[in-house]
Amino acid sequence: MKYTVIVAEDEELLLNNLISKIRKADPDFEVIGKAQTGSQAYELVEELNPDVLITDIRMPVMDGITLLAEVRKQFPLVKFIITSGFSDFEYAKKAISLKVSDYLLKPVDSEELKSALFKVKNEFLITKSSYEDVFNAGTTRMPPGKIAELLKDFLVENYSQDINLNLIADNMNYSSSYLTRIFCQVYDCTPSKYITNLRISNAQKMLLHNPEFSIRQISEAVGYHDQGYFSRIFKKQTGLSPFEFREDAEI
Repeated sequence: MKYTVIVAEDEELLLNNLISKIRKADPDFEVIGKAQTGSQAYELVEELNPDVLITDIRMPVMDGITLLAEVRKQFPLVKFIITSGFSDFEYAKKAISLKVSDYLLKPVDSEELKSALFKVKNEFLITKSSYEDVFNAGTTRMPPGKIAELLKDFLVENYSQDINLNLIADNMNYSSSYLTRIFCQVYDCTPSKYITNLRISNAQKMLLHNPEFSIRQISEAVGYHDQGYFSRIFKKQTGLSPFEFREDAEI
């Protein structure tokens, strides 16, 4: 399986050198984009939805920590590797809360990079194995409508977890676009939209019937680790913020 990578480094020579090392370290990792500012990197992540983001800590326009935090909100399944000079080690400790897979000192050592990529690959394989019990080559013998129903049932049971549709599709040797298409034919929306609908619907129920839970607790319970992002999605779906929704229900 190929894992797609975006690399962010403000010094062009170091950027190209790192990309070369990645290609030599493990052919399963394919660099699909490179950036020299944090904002460029974020735009690439939005456009290309990579599996892995490798970024320097100190980046112009948007620093590496801010970049990781923003990507984590919108793309929780992306794996992170950060690179940094020794003097930034204390600063880099902030990345621990962002679930960074590895931290590499610059100049990046080829063997350490190889080990970091191997670690990331194992993280993906652990996730993949959890899907194989439900989605596998045998599943492809089912009619498309039944596969869509199976995926729907899986989403209903696991909507509060981070669900990687690319890995689910890969287990069946499908493309994610094909899996999305057969799901849309049955349920008239994408799997991602279906997950959002499930999360917001369940959040509404909890806001109405569980006054003892804070909005942050409800946000985390339905699968959103960032309360601000949860509030924006909730308002987009319902026209009200979670707080407003709860207040209206109490009137």
